[in-house]
Amino acid sequence: MAIVSSPGYAHVRLTVTDIGRSVAFYDRLFGWPKAIDASERAGEPGVAESPEAFYGGVVYQTPQGTLFGLRPVGREAFRSEVTGLDHVSFAVEGRADLEAAAAALTEAGVEHGEISDLTDAGLAILSIQDPDDINIELTAPLG
Repeated sequence: MAIVSSPGYAHVRLTVTDIGRSVAFYDRLFGWPKAIDASERAGEPGVAESPEAFYGGVVYQTPQGTLFGLRPVGREAFRSEVTGLDHVSFAVEGRADLEAAAAALTEAGVEHGEISDLTDAGLAILSIQDPDDINIELTAPLG
């Protein structure tokens, strides 16, 4: 039996090197409303260490009710090969949504990968790198 009963995650927060650049990227990519925007305080004394000030970051409200946050750290670039985070994946309804996203990304000048079918997992994915080179996947069920 599991130690904790949970229906899933409540929020994810990424650490980023430049909060303004990352906010501009995610605003453009998803257009989600901000639940919290403390980015104007980034760089103020003590804010980087203050959970009450949301570390000078931004928290988005996703349509499904979970939260997606950005925390400025101004340190070395992201590397998926070290312990921590490999990537973040966001669901879309179906393959047509992936195809529409790929076309819109191309039109907007945002680099992205090709749509890949992961048949063993029953998924199709489209990868995008954020400004800190964190892999953001859009994922749709196959079939």
